[in-house]
Amino acid sequence: MLPLFVSAQVTTPSGQQLRVVNSAVPFLNFTPDARSGGLGEAGVALSPDANAIFWNPAKLVFAQENAGAAVSYTPWLRDLIGDMYYTYLTAYKKIGKNQVIGASLLYFDLGTIQFTTAQGLSAGSFNSREYAITANYSRQLFRNFSMGVNLRYLNSNLAGSYTVGGTPIKPGATAAVDISAYYHDHVRDEVSGKGIGWSYGAMLSNLGGRINYGSQDRYFIPTNLRLGGAFTYYADQVNKFNFVLDFNKLMVPTPPVYGTPVNGQAPPILRGKDPNRPYLSGIFGSFADAPDGFGEEVKEVTISTGVEYWYNDLFAARVGFYNEANDKGGRKYLTSGLGVRLQDRYGIDFSYLMPVKGNSPLANTFRLTLLINFNQGVGRVDEDSDE
Repeated sequence: MLPLFVSAQVTTPSGQQLRVVNSAVPFLNFTPDARSGGLGEAGVALSPDANAIFWNPAKLVFAQENAGAAVSYTPWLRDLIGDMYYTYLTAYKKIGKNQVIGASLLYFDLGTIQFTTAQGLSAGSFNSREYAITANYSRQLFRNFSMGVNLRYLNSNLAGSYTVGGTPIKPGATAAVDISAYYHDHVRDEVSGKGIGWSYGAMLSNLGGRINYGSQDRYFIPTNLRLGGAFTYYADQVNKFNFVLDFNKLMVPTPPVYGTPVNGQAPPILRGKDPNRPYLSGIFGSFADAPDGFGEEVKEVTISTGVEYWYNDLFAARVGFYNEANDKGGRKYLTSGLGVRLQDRYGIDFSYLMPVKGNSPLANTFRLTLLINFNQGVGRVDEDSDE
């Protein structure tokens, strides 16, 4: 169970050692919605909808609608395990021209675990589950700039009250905060509709306490720094293209290089830093703790990019790519997606993931999102918003 929670040094069948940065409750960083799911999992600077509470809540003050909601569903690792899924419920409401409040629920069902005794006899079962409840407040500070904050409570119940080695495994819980910023602008001809738009976003998410499951060990949650931009090309009044690019850095200690333990003592650290250090040192020190220096730190940054085409704000087609360095996990996959907007109120998005490498546990992952908008145009800040 330990590799699920902490940074781990993994040895491949060929003998190569990979220092994969890991954390507890990784579901907090799972892409929840199909729109960003079709864009290589990029979204920090994408035009706003209800899912912005996850990607960058600061964007919500520039949403065209006065209020909105969304529900998303994703079967998880469905080629390996048939009963894992996560769902995301989110909604927001403008409480003034420049202010927004919102809330979301991310629920992850890990399926049923079958427990056995040391003799291999059945010892019961448990449906493992995790969830995070988030409350949001965002405010426009200048004409084109806004900031937002999320407060989050998360709970991870992996084994109920099951006991391992005489130690009961208890549900883990903690709190966290997100801080985000967003800037956007555009230049567009009112007659022809031609023009360009651009936006930038930043979000520091899951900044909060460590979590434990009944033992003395406390595990880092997936604090993450996301930076990105978006560029919009308006071809005319009805055709436009969005180009998005995100960079993500998981702010969790990098596993050091260990030596051979002596006389039963803990193995000495040859290069890198002790991952079991104080919280602030762990997360902010994660930018300079890789054993191989700056080059390894760069490899810990994942890249998400995508292109989205809209016709008359009614139909969308999307493609994207997600890239992670080979010795930091090696996740590389193409994504695609479609979107439809109906009667200016309802929307449906679908995305599909295609790994570059064969035998990936993420193969055939799809996401489905239903959007509902309320009071079209009432809270509109910018006539030419790129949504």
